[in-house]
Amino acid sequence: MTDHKIGTRKEWMAARLKLLEAEKELTRRSDELARRRQELPWVRIDKQYRFEIDEGSASLADLFRGRSQLLVYHFMFGPDYKAGCPSCSAIADGFNGFATHLANHDVMLWAVSRAPLAKLQAYKRRMGWTFPWASSSVARPRPQRPQRDWALVAPSRRVRPALSQVVGVVGAMYACPLSRVRMRSGRP
Repeated sequence: MTDHKIGTRKEWMAARLKLLEAEKELTRRSDELARRRQELPWVRIDKQYRFEIDEGSASLADLFRGRSQLLVYHFMFGPDYKAGCPSCSAIADGFNGFATHLANHDVMLWAVSRAPLAKLQAYKRRMGWTFPWASSSVARPRPQRPQRDWALVAPSRRVRPALSQVVGVVGAMYACPLSRVRMRSGRP
């Protein structure tokens, strides 16, 4: 067991108030970063990406399923994985519940992974999930080099889970910065 400082209620309150100021400053900095992220330019998506879904082959536009926004969770499940990433799996355990709430605000949620669709479907059944999951194994021209430019995921040598937002506007699609889905007047 680690040694812990013991103090009076007065000492605790003084330390807690000092910590509260630091927490408030962190929140202000986080809000400012979110505001700056939202100001990043949207990028038009012109490439024709294909995905494998339960119903067959689909384009990125097909994933919207009639909604104006598409939220994509990049679930770490590569072609050679035996199971999904444990952290991604824990996060995905909540998708069934909040996908309905997002849909009520004109947002379509998908998980996308590089593993073949049959592998994703088997894992999805094993986990008891019902949210839509697509395989991007056909989406990239060079499978040996992950290409997620359709989602504006920051380049990295490591595979990481990520969340991307794509917005459909008058026949075009744009990858846009994601901070949070804003609900106002019953619409995002």
